Amino acid sequence: MEIDKNNRMNSLFEFYGALLTSKQHSYLELYYGDDYSLGEIATEFDVSRQAVYDNIRRTEASLEEYEAKLHLLANYQAQNQAVDALVRYVHGRYAEDAELSTLLSRVAEQAAR
Repeated sequence: MEIDKNNRMNSLFEFYGALLTSKQHSYLELYYGDDYSLGEIATEFDVSRQAVYDNIRRTEASLEEYEAKLHLLANYQAQNQAVDALVRYVHGRYAEDAELSTLLSRVAEQAAR
């Protein structure tokens, strides 16, 4: 399993997991979150490996569709990049300004939520 794909699916799952059915939620949580194999999930749910594979692929497609329409992950990442750039700029130019550093810390904390 590709690390980038794993990270992306975990991120999408964090944003859109509540929109999934309980079975979809369980399969993805076990597969991507707990690193279960298809066989282990199939045994856990008493279904075929193919059924698990198909369900996971359809669920991945659903998560990508949600992101394509809602852009929650992309917006979150853009916001964090902007805050990181702002932090670098302020620390480079205004490191001695304690009040500005405090305000910036609050902004960064809110962006991380």
